Amino acid sequence: MRRLADIDPPHETALEPLASLADGRRGFSGVIAELQDRPAAGGLAAGELERRLLEMGFVEGARVEILHEGFIGRDPICVRLDDMRVALRRRDARGVLVRPDPVRPGPAR
Repeated sequence: MRRLADIDPPHETALEPLASLADGRRGFSGVIAELQDRPAAGGLAAGELERRLLEMGFVEGARVEILHEGFIGRDPICVRLDDMRVALRRRDARGVLVRPDPVRPGPAR
């Protein structure tokens, strides 16, 4: 007779935690998981910012990679968004949540 403790529990799919695009550094890449309504201090209203991001192509499933950071305060950032490049202030990128790509080991130096 098998006991309940002997039965393997169902395996849960562990999802990687989401990261804000604004917190990424040059080379950070991943897939957009969601947009959040986060009003940015001194920026646009949350609903307006989300609408503009969607119009630019920041949609769920789109691939993103940070290509360049500004010299002063690392702002703005240049992002490859699928097949185009977009300049974006970090305060506006705060609500773009990304599922990061797995970290690949770099070449030995």
